[in-house]
Amino acid sequence: MAAGRTTGLATGGRANTPASGSPLLGFVHRRRRGAELFLLVLSLVIGVGGYAAVGLGVDGTVPADIIGYGGWLTALIVAAHIVIRLVAPYADPVLLPLVATLNGLGLAVIHRLDLAYAARGRDTDFAPTQLVWMTLGVLLFVATLVIVRDHRVLARFTYTLGLSAITLLLLPMMPLIGVNRNGARIWINIGSLSFQPGEVAKVLLVLAFAGYLVLHRDALALAGRRVLVVDLPRGRDLGPILAMWLMSLVVLVFQRDLGSSLLFFGLFLVMLYVATERPGWIVVGATLFFAGAIAAWQTLGHVQSRVDIWLHPMRYYRNDVPPFSDQIVEAQFGMGWGGLLGRGFGEGDPTRVTYAESDFIMAAIGEELGLTAVLAVLLCYGLIVERALRVALISRDNFGKLVAVGLASVFALQVFVVIGGVTRLIPLTGLTTPFLSYGGSSLVANWVIIAILLRISDQARRPLPALSTDTEDADGETTQVIKL
Repeated sequence: MAAGRTTGLATGGRANTPASGSPLLGFVHRRRRGAELFLLVLSLVIGVGGYAAVGLGVDGTVPADIIGYGGWLTALIVAAHIVIRLVAPYADPVLLPLVATLNGLGLAVIHRLDLAYAARGRDTDFAPTQLVWMTLGVLLFVATLVIVRDHRVLARFTYTLGLSAITLLLLPMMPLIGVNRNGARIWINIGSLSFQPGEVAKVLLVLAFAGYLVLHRDALALAGRRVLVVDLPRGRDLGPILAMWLMSLVVLVFQRDLGSSLLFFGLFLVMLYVATERPGWIVVGATLFFAGAIAAWQTLGHVQSRVDIWLHPMRYYRNDVPPFSDQIVEAQFGMGWGGLLGRGFGEGDPTRVTYAESDFIMAAIGEELGLTAVLAVLLCYGLIVERALRVALISRDNFGKLVAVGLASVFALQVFVVIGGVTRLIPLTGLTTPFLSYGGSSLVANWVIIAILLRISDQARRPLPALSTDTEDADGETTQVIKL
């Protein structure tokens, strides 16, 4: 009996029992690519409209290259949409429009900063370069969807991916290619190419952690000694979390990268808890985190400086000698100037904040577009995390569930750490804001993350071929009807 459009069930409205975490048999499965296309049009209005608004606000005219810029941005987004239609038709319809919105807004704000730097006599080409990096990111997005037809294949390479991730994390500490910038050694230079390998390492670590936890979750879930109301893990099972803790400390001490250290350890802890459902791991992880944080604060000068600037920013404002707090103080002044609705493009001076195009792009948004725009951006990030967690809930296999949870955690932790630092909620760490900030390494890696999420989503929402038929309604929406 075929499902009716009104009930969505194949048994006259009676719900069916789900099997092994898969979507309910008997429900109508819609591809929703038409909805995705409509949302993409709205995202392009924001991206191209923002670019035009920058020109009108700063120069009083629409930018001369608006047709070329808008055409190229549209071509990239439409190409990504077409590829999803062809190779992942059941993928989540909201993720790509959210990413396109953030990327388009980021390009417009970076273009605004280029104009502001030019007014100060400094010629920059951050926006054109970012568009090139976006092009590369979309190409890798397409390649990932086309090549990885089944995400479960990646579980075969668990230890290879883990070793590759560790190698990438250690590369900046190698002589000749490792580069120290702004106090952190997280970059490598190969000829004229500059690259941040930690951005790729975070993707590989998620895949490696997921594969490892699927294999060892039963042993890691065993309870050890009970303390108060929490069953702590067994001592013999503490090896993985101790190894991850030590690796995060290596990143903190030798690369002086507080943000990546927090991200990697937090990522593993979240995935470990989700895999085992044991609160004891949260207790152990929190204990290790606070022990490492206190030790770093007591012994590492750059950590002490970050904490002091966080607690007493005005004490170090416009200092003649390091440490300096000009970044965080000017960001607070700028966001205060922007207020609730902002002053508009061209009515602020975001270049007063050092590295406004990368680490502090949220301060530039808050200054000229106001708190409302900041909250809208946070909502977009929240929706990305929510859709990724929804992918985890409906995934049919444990590896896919853990990968989706891990990638959602990457976004959530990174956004919390970077925006928390900009708003002085926590000490400044120096991470980039996903899809908004200038930087090729981060942008390319995040496009690949979205491709992996869409692949898992397509696999989870795709009905069994032998039980389904396609129908098309008057609106052109394709509907998958399950026969029982």
